[in-house]
Amino acid sequence: MRECKIKENLEMCSCTYEPCSRKGICCECLRYHLSKRQVPACFFPAEIERTYDRSIDNFIKVYSKK
Repeated sequence: MRECKIKENLEMCSCTYEPCSRKGICCECLRYHLSKRQVPACFFPAEIERTYDRSIDNFIKVYSKK
């Protein structure tokens, strides 16, 4: 398995949820959100991410308009 590049990941992480324990650990973040039928913050434009609605339905709604 590859080594996690947490420092590099944190530089690109767009999650605004400050107490998140998964920041920079993309595989854990993805696993967590998929288990909740969501997608991670990095999948959304900044203005949508700040709403914390990371549902799959919201993801489809956001990108079906483009």
